[in-house]
Amino acid sequence: MSSANKTLVSIIAGSTSDKLVYEKAEKILRENNISYESKVISAHRDPEKLDNYLKNCDSLIYIAVAGLSAALPGVIASKTSKPVIGVPVSSKLGGLDALLSIVQMPPGVPVATVGIDRGENAAYLAIRILDLLKK
Repeated sequence: MSSANKTLVSIIAGSTSDKLVYEKAEKILRENNISYESKVISAHRDPEKLDNYLKNCDSLIYIAVAGLSAALPGVIASKTSKPVIGVPVSSKLGGLDALLSIVQMPPGVPVATVGIDRGENAAYLAIRILDLLKK
């Protein structure tokens, strides 16, 4: 985590196997002195842990990194009004399955989506959103 007092961005990954992707986001946030925290919480295996985290989290933006069914970004977006940025991870089908799962959200459950394995773009988008909040 960067040294700022308030955590601005929460990175949540569905699995430890997503580490290489979420580390890209961490690097960009660190380089830009944006406070963040990273958690590994599966929407399928740990739904209560995810619910508890979301209820107690004061971050302004979520970056959700997920592969396979890629339910995590949509589940987070269904439980918060804060911006959620989904990062599909290449696993099965080259990540196309995760990409399609993340972009096909129902009305009222928006998730911004970046390219497959593009954790860095999720961080850049989070920074742009934070910049708007400063104005």
